[in-house]
Amino acid sequence: MSGAHLTLPLAGENPVVTDPISWQQGVQALVVLVLGIVLAAVVRRGMVRAIDREGSRHVGVVVGRFAGVVIVAVAAVYALDLLGVRIGPLVGALGVGGIAIAFAAQDILQNFIAGVLLQVRRPFRVGEQIGSGDHEGTVEDVNLRTTVLATYDGLVVYLPNAEVLKQPIVNYTRTPLSRTSLTVGLPYDADLERARQVLLAACLDTAEVQASPPPEVWVEEFADSSVNVAVRYWHPADIASRWRVRSAVAVSVKSALDAAGISIPFPQRVLWFPEGTGAGGPAGDGSGGPG
Repeated sequence: MSGAHLTLPLAGENPVVTDPISWQQGVQALVVLVLGIVLAAVVRRGMVRAIDREGSRHVGVVVGRFAGVVIVAVAAVYALDLLGVRIGPLVGALGVGGIAIAFAAQDILQNFIAGVLLQVRRPFRVGEQIGSGDHEGTVEDVNLRTTVLATYDGLVVYLPNAEVLKQPIVNYTRTPLSRTSLTVGLPYDADLERARQVLLAACLDTAEVQASPPPEVWVEEFADSSVNVAVRYWHPADIASRWRVRSAVAVSVKSALDAAGISIPFPQRVLWFPEGTGAGGPAGDGSGGPG
């Protein structure tokens, strides 16, 4: 007794299916597809174990995922062949859609290769804090297409691997310490050397400011209303510490200057009136010059 048959009527000179599809063929195709999915999962785990022997390396994860996709795709093609589906006419029937798929595959391949390069070169690891372009955050994952960042605003950003590889990458946690500079304005009549010592002491009294390398205070510029000095200090490199220590240094510096009787000047503008003119004359409009 012959089994039941399912016929797919397709018109045209090159039909995709030329013979009726039996239920036995359907079972065989399903078994092949399931075995392909199982094999993809096994290969993916094997890649992780074989390549990612170091816990911080994730090359095997990326390669394993790509290999799994390829295996499932091959299994799907083989299953279609068991069903008697002609792949050539099927692909040709896609027409413009096939071109779009090709362009999409090109983007996927580009990002996949970039993801592998990122894991081989390892400018960052999962769990580290980085900056890429306009985005900063903690690396959560590097998959086939994207690098996943958890930002400090509570957002999740998906950056294409190729874009991450092209742009400068700032790793905030690869080194234990980093340096921050805070600009402080001093009045022109201040004793700059005494002010420098007050600022240095204020930095050293701030928690998490490192004594080695020591903080530095340098005169930076003669601005319009103040003499600006750069207060430079070292602190733990992660971004949370950068903001926390910066705020603590600013508070400590303000308190130390107040205690020393050194005021931080407000912006000032001097108005000059030529002789013979008054505030209501041509020079009294705040322009600072004659009419």
